[in-house]
Amino acid sequence: MHRSGTTMAWNVFKFCTALRGLGSIMILMVLGIVGVSYYAVVWTSYGPALSVGGLESLAALVVILLFHFLLGMLLWSYFSVVFTDPGVVPPNWRPASDEEEQEGECDPLNGLEFGGLQPEASNQRTRFCRKCNQHKPPRCHHCSVCGRCVLKMDHHCVWVVNCVGALNYKYFLLFLFYTFLETTLVTLLLMPHFIAFFSEEEIPGTPSTLATTFLAFVLNLAFALSVMGFLIMHISLVAANTTTIEAYEKKTSPKWPYDLGRKKNFEQVFGMDKKYWLIPAYSEEDLRRMPELQGLEYPSKPDFDSQDF
Repeated sequence: MHRSGTTMAWNVFKFCTALRGLGSIMILMVLGIVGVSYYAVVWTSYGPALSVGGLESLAALVVILLFHFLLGMLLWSYFSVVFTDPGVVPPNWRPASDEEEQEGECDPLNGLEFGGLQPEASNQRTRFCRKCNQHKPPRCHHCSVCGRCVLKMDHHCVWVVNCVGALNYKYFLLFLFYTFLETTLVTLLLMPHFIAFFSEEEIPGTPSTLATTFLAFVLNLAFALSVMGFLIMHISLVAANTTTIEAYEKKTSPKWPYDLGRKKNFEQVFGMDKKYWLIPAYSEEDLRRMPELQGLEYPSKPDFDSQDF
């Protein structure tokens, strides 16, 4: 039985106990890694230096403040992705061209992929989702995990227990960005302790604190390297104004209608207000003047030929 976007809740985990349990595990894993890193950096390595005095205490204070700032931005971005609906097709949404036609002139089930023109650009074609039994806005795809159509869907991410789409894609990118910065910082801060493990000098601390520091270094190094790869990939996607799903679609198309240049492509994800670029939020002005941030309308190249797409 399929549920449309108008009746299904924002997240499939509400209905599936097994997947909800998996999602909880992933969130707990993220918080666990954060906790191990916090213990190793603040409580074990640099916190005690605050009481020493002099330049050592000043350096430790700077390190701890930077660590907390990046951690705060990481968690803010992460939970913004988790709790923000990626974008659902509004109830009874129809392309502008279809609204002008009389009811029943066309059978959408006989035109699964294309049947008419998109509202914001006359050279874009209308699609229909049989599973949700509704029209699909441009760049919208059906998520088999959530069981609904998601606006400008990029992928379904188990780490954030949610789909990544039009309304939370910026937050996901910021989560990757701050995760890379935080894990890289922790890796560099704990590297001397890691090297000391393999030296002959005596290392201060209990076996449990040493083991925690070792574990924190390995985990943060692994995450820094893996997140760096994802971050580079998504930077290239933003530069070309595509999603992960659309990157595969482009392989069968010689042209891509939404590539408006790197600056405009970047603004379609992060907005035009520079003060909001590095925080998981949009200005009211950007939301008002940029309909593409709502996930339903996207400008395309004026000279684009729909027959080539």
